[in-house]
Amino acid sequence: MDSLITAAGRALAAGDPFAALNRVALREDAPALALRGIAMAQLGDLARAKVLLKRAGQAFGMREPLARARCILAEAEIALVSRDLSWPAKALDAARAVLEAHGDRLNAAHARTIELRRLLLIGRLGEAERLLGGFDEAPLPPALEAARALATGGIALRRLQAEPARTAFARAAEAAGRARIPALAAEIEVAARVLEAPAARLIAQGKERPLMLGEVATLLASETFVVDACRNVVREAGTAVPLATRPVLFSLARTLAEAWPADASREALLRRAFRAKEADESHRARLRVEIGRLRAELHGLAEINATKRGFALKPHRAGEVVVLAQPVEEPHADVLVLLADGEAWSSSALALALGTSQRNMQRALETLAEAGKIQSFGKARARRWLTPPVPGFPTALLLPAPLPDG
Repeated sequence: MDSLITAAGRALAAGDPFAALNRVALREDAPALALRGIAMAQLGDLARAKVLLKRAGQAFGMREPLARARCILAEAEIALVSRDLSWPAKALDAARAVLEAHGDRLNAAHARTIELRRLLLIGRLGEAERLLGGFDEAPLPPALEAARALATGGIALRRLQAEPARTAFARAAEAAGRARIPALAAEIEVAARVLEAPAARLIAQGKERPLMLGEVATLLASETFVVDACRNVVREAGTAVPLATRPVLFSLARTLAEAWPADASREALLRRAFRAKEADESHRARLRVEIGRLRAELHGLAEINATKRGFALKPHRAGEVVVLAQPVEEPHADVLVLLADGEAWSSSALALALGTSQRNMQRALETLAEAGKIQSFGKARARRWLTPPVPGFPTALLLPAPLPDG
């Protein structure tokens, strides 16, 4: 590695991309292209960074697999930051295998962390936990230790495990303090703040109150009959009846649960499930059919009895019926939650994370944009959506190689 490349690498490690560019801006060899790509990423020009890193990877070629793998790792981190969740995960996995085979354990751990964060974004918790279990137990640099602890806390959050999440975030904050990377510390602070905010609302017998994450976990572990409007599931004592693909049935179940222990009127059920302002005989006939289908779904958990004015829910075992709702309910709230992370998302990435079609996602984004709640930049496939201004590049890349001591 020549002196200019070494000096540029040191400048990037110190967080000075301009000094790095002063040394390699006019060079076209593979190491210089890689360093220029990293510098542009740190400056926030992710599109240019991707082009430079791809050129660097091609220039290194198959004869230098380790350097090429590091370029792929940098591309993967940029894809994560720019929320390009369709970026080929197999390429990152192959790069990680090369890094491990050549003894570059730090970059291999970084690759594992990037894939962990991607799996968390798209909700694949089982895969994320298996990947986390494959981490080398040897000590890591503070930045990587913080990133690993942050991923551990993210998994615990999604598993509704408040105390393990709190412990992991505290460990991440301590490591980020040693790493002295302000953007990483800020990311951890935002993640930990979730534990101090209401995670859901409890609706029971006409009253509602906010619930913290730990309270949500306690409720779901109890014997209470819970209509979970956060995930569109009916739960009781460890038994779950998913109704995410049956929105009409879930709407009926929620209306019945909100009315419990009284009955829900036919008019209320028709308004909630079918959005019918004036019900005719065809609506009433359809209501009877859908109530029959809901009875079949809830068989073993509850009965649905007809009354003079409507229908009433009667659990077999539970002594209480509640609705667990999102803290704020408004159209496309799930999209707003993802965009609240401050990153710029593509419509395809949002669709992948929320398990819906891209066309449905585009309609939701257009609705939110018309309401002034989100904004976009770019055109066609390069179009990105966000709530705050475009963020910078928050993490440091470990490329092109660990710098020599001295």
